[in-house]
Amino acid sequence: MKRPVVDCHNDWILMFARERSLEHTDSLERRFLPQFKAAGIDVQVTPIYIDPEFIPEGALRRTLLLIQYLKEEVASCDEVALCNTGAEIDAAVSDGKLALVLALEGSHAIGTDVQLFQALFDLGVRMASFTHFGNTSLAGGSADGDPGMGLSSHGIEALRSFERLGLVMDVSHLSTQATEEVLQHATRPLVASHSSLKALRDHHRNLSDEHAKGIAALNGVIGVPAAIPIFIDPAYPTIDRVVDHIEHLAETVGIDHVGIGADYVREYFDEVYATYEKIEHQGEDVRAVIQGLDAPAGMPNLIEALERRGFEGDDLSKVLGGNFLRVFREVMGIAA
Repeated sequence: MKRPVVDCHNDWILMFARERSLEHTDSLERRFLPQFKAAGIDVQVTPIYIDPEFIPEGALRRTLLLIQYLKEEVASCDEVALCNTGAEIDAAVSDGKLALVLALEGSHAIGTDVQLFQALFDLGVRMASFTHFGNTSLAGGSADGDPGMGLSSHGIEALRSFERLGLVMDVSHLSTQATEEVLQHATRPLVASHSSLKALRDHHRNLSDEHAKGIAALNGVIGVPAAIPIFIDPAYPTIDRVVDHIEHLAETVGIDHVGIGADYVREYFDEVYATYEKIEHQGEDVRAVIQGLDAPAGMPNLIEALERRGFEGDDLSKVLGGNFLRVFREVMGIAA
């Protein structure tokens, strides 16, 4: 029996938005679904990232537009299901469909109007992070801001609404202090959709061992970002180094709290910034890739590397998707 594979972070919505701007209305079925099939991915978390030019005032409009575009294309594709609960994910996977989970990467559409999470929940959003690198009205970001900035009063209110609604909280991109405060206030399982541990790669996007253990204590999951070297090891951008991170995380927090949040974005950079030799952020090339994992089709390469390292049976199933599915079944769409 096939093990369900969950990728908790793929920025494919960036290319999807570009396709829609070119008036292509079938790109989900024509361009992206074949990629997910080649990867063997059963559940794809789809975070809505808002480009800087839409922030702040255009963020909500852009978010709503992308949700509408996605819903239109899902409705015309029998092989994809936009899922609101863990039970719907299980049903989609059982039917051989790709299960999509809608998320927000940075809650720029919200501002301080926390009530809007209810509106976006009603439209199908089931996971959200408060920030993307920089600060927002809800919390401090891991970069471009003050690492000592925690949750605002609106952020604390938002976290409470997440638990009331059944929205999965994602702490990736939060500042150190904001992560600490989320862990202090949270009472339900949460995730770090695409973060590893600072012990192996001291990057602001990665977690301390203590925070990773805090996520595990809430029965949450940490998804290792398998596709981008700057979060893994820029000097040795190999699949084996990704497995090192997965192995170290399992040793630190336990196998029940490890997953994959690949963070695929190379396709967008290659197409939109085709003339750029490299794109630097904070002195590092974000176009760099981990060979063999630069696109979703490389997922089988990672699975083979995990098996060579000794991951097998239930342990392998948990890392590939079982752990995230557990959180989705417990939290998604289920009011506290």
